[in-house]
Amino acid sequence: MRQGSGGHGSAIRFRATGGFLLVAHLLLVGWITLRPLDVPWVSAANLQPFAGIKADLALGGLQAARRIGESVLLLAPLGFLLPLAGGRLVVSPWGSLVRTVAAGAMLSLGIELLQTGVPGQVVDIDSLLLNTFGVALAHVAVVPAVRARLRRGDDGERRVALPREEAPQGPTPTIPRVGIAP
Repeated sequence: MRQGSGGHGSAIRFRATGGFLLVAHLLLVGWITLRPLDVPWVSAANLQPFAGIKADLALGGLQAARRIGESVLLLAPLGFLLPLAGGRLVVSPWGSLVRTVAAGAMLSLGIELLQTGVPGQVVDIDSLLLNTFGVALAHVAVVPAVRARLRRGDDGERRVALPREEAPQGPTPTIPRVGIAP
């Protein structure tokens, strides 16, 4: 196994690039979701799960696909931008998925809560569910394959030393004849 050329430097570049793209995406999401809308009327907040999705499906196939797709795709890039900004190649796949989905859900919840004070924007629990689903879908579709590719490199040779299980080192040493203080 050999260390890839610029091993530590490339990790820093991945983190910097991921951080920059993450901030740019969040600024775009903030502009899309938190700007006031000048509308003649506003529908009531939807706090019943799947009620908005059912209403979208009642509109017909193309309209439903557009509305549901917008919600799924809005935060989907976080599914790979958050791990990219983390910059680690060797992590538990399940742990990475759980951390990324939880962070995506919290960001979506924050957006929904901020929308309560924005004229023309309405809180919708289905947006939170669909945004979180989009983050999970993007993470599962992109991150494992990209991490495996980056660990292996173009020539198929392993570039990152994967951690090995360490042998147990035995019990903790004790010093005889040393009493415990009263």
